[in-house]
Amino acid sequence: MMEESVHPASFRDPSGFLFVSGDQVYRQVNESYQANYDALMQSGLYQSLIDKGWLLAHEEVTHPDANSSSKDESPEPAQVPDQEQTYYKILLPEQIPYISYPYEWCFGQLKDAALLTLNVQMEALKHNMILKDATAYNVQFHKSRPVFIDTLSFEVYEEGVPWIAYRQFCQHFLAPLAMAAILDIRTLQLLRAYIDGIPLDLASRLLPRRSWLRYSLLAHIHLHARSQKRFEDTGRTAGAIKRGANAEGAASTQVSVSRPRMEGLIASLHSAVEGLQWKQSATEWGDYYADTNYIDTSMLHKEALVHEMLLASEKGEPAIAADFGANTGKFSRLAINTGYYVISHDIDVVAVEKNYQTMKATQQMAILPLILDLTNPSPGLGWASIERDSFVDRQKADVGLALALVHHIAISNNVPLPSIARLFSKMCRNLIIEFVPKSDSQVRRLLATREDIFLDYTEEGFDAAFDRYFVIEQKTAIQESERIMYLMFSREHEYI
Repeated sequence: MMEESVHPASFRDPSGFLFVSGDQVYRQVNESYQANYDALMQSGLYQSLIDKGWLLAHEEVTHPDANSSSKDESPEPAQVPDQEQTYYKILLPEQIPYISYPYEWCFGQLKDAALLTLNVQMEALKHNMILKDATAYNVQFHKSRPVFIDTLSFEVYEEGVPWIAYRQFCQHFLAPLAMAAILDIRTLQLLRAYIDGIPLDLASRLLPRRSWLRYSLLAHIHLHARSQKRFEDTGRTAGAIKRGANAEGAASTQVSVSRPRMEGLIASLHSAVEGLQWKQSATEWGDYYADTNYIDTSMLHKEALVHEMLLASEKGEPAIAADFGANTGKFSRLAINTGYYVISHDIDVVAVEKNYQTMKATQQMAILPLILDLTNPSPGLGWASIERDSFVDRQKADVGLALALVHHIAISNNVPLPSIARLFSKMCRNLIIEFVPKSDSQVRRLLATREDIFLDYTEEGFDAAFDRYFVIEQKTAIQESERIMYLMFSREHEYI
C-alpha cells in the first residue's frame, strides 16, 4: 500500500485535487467535472494546447492505491478536500522539478505568464471552452518557458455569459505589472501579502494620474475598480455578479456578452499587458561580474574548482542544484553543463531579469531564475500557512552553491555563521561554498561604514560553524586570491 497525501494547496476546487503518492504528483478528476473534462479532451483543445507547449501534458492512469487513505483519520481541513466525492479520472501530469510562486518571479516572468494565460483563454474559445479562473498560480516555469498546469480550469463556453475570471486576471497579472512598470518594481512583492492578487481599488489609488490617460489601464483597472465598488455598495450577490457583470465589469443583470465581445476583451487585455515595459535601472549587483575584484586567473581557477566539486557531488534523480546567489547565472550555467537542473536565485531584480532573458534567448531548459532574499525568504502562506509552501520547505537540493554570498549575509545582515550553516543544512545535501575573508576588498567595503563586531568571522570560525552540520570534503584556496572554496557533504543522509 502506497502512502498517499492530498496536496495542501488543492482543497478549493470541487472539480478535483492534487495528491502525492510515492514520489509522484497525481490529479484526481471528480465526477462533477466529467462533462467539462470530456469536452477538453474531445474538442481538440487539449491536443492543441499540448502542441503549442502551453499546457502541462498528462496521461490517464489507474489510481495508485484507491484505498490507501484511511477515512478514520481526522486530517486538517486544509489538507483534505471532500474525500467522499467519486473520482472520474486519475491523471499523472508531467512532473515539474520545482514549484515557484508569482512573488518570486521577475517582471518578464510575470508578463510571460500573463500572456500565456490570455493565449490559453483565446485558444479555449476557439474550441467552445473558457477558463473559469485566471490565477497566476495556474502557471509554472518548465523547460525554459511558462506552462499552464491546471487541467481542471476549463469549462464549456456558454454564449452570453461573461468571463468570470476577468477580475482575477486583472488582480493577478495586469495590476501588479502596471504598478511594477509605472511605479516601482518592488511593488511586485505585494503579491506576497495578497494571495489572490493586488486589489484593484488599491492599484487604482496607487497608480499615478497619467495612467488614467492610458485606455487599457483606465478600462481594466480604474473603471473596473469603480465597478467593483458599485457592486459592493448595492449588495449584489456573487451569483448576480457572475450573471450580470459585463466585460468591463459594469453592473447589469441584463447584459449579455457575445463571443466577439469576449474575444475583444481578451485582445484588449493582451494589448495592455504587451504594452507594459519595465525600464531597468542600475542596481548594486546587476553588473556584478563587471565589478568584481577577481582577476582572470582567479576566476578561471574558481570556475574549474566549482566544476570539479559539482562532479564530485552526489546526484539524485532528477539532479537538482540550488544557486543561492546566482546573480545573472554564470555558475548556474556551469552546473547545467554537469547535468543539474538549477534553481538560480538572487536578491537583485535586475540580475534575475537578465538571467531570465538569457534563459529565454538560449532556450536553456534546465534553469529557473527566481528572486530570493535569503535573509527574508518566502514564508508559508494561505490557509493554515501551508497553502503555499515556504522557500525552505521547497528546497531539497542535491547540491547548493553559495558563491561570494556568505559575507553579505554575515556582515551586511548580522547573521552568525552557525545560523547560516544550519540554514544551508536544511536545504541541500551537498554544499559548494566560498569563504571571503575580511582582508578581501569586497568585505573591506562592507565594513567601511560600520563597526567590525564580527569577531567570529574568520576562517577558523567558518570551519567550526559548518563542521557541525557538514563534513568538509575539500578545501582549496583560489589562486591569486585570499578566498577559499569548500565542498561539504551533509552529516545527515536525509534532509533535516
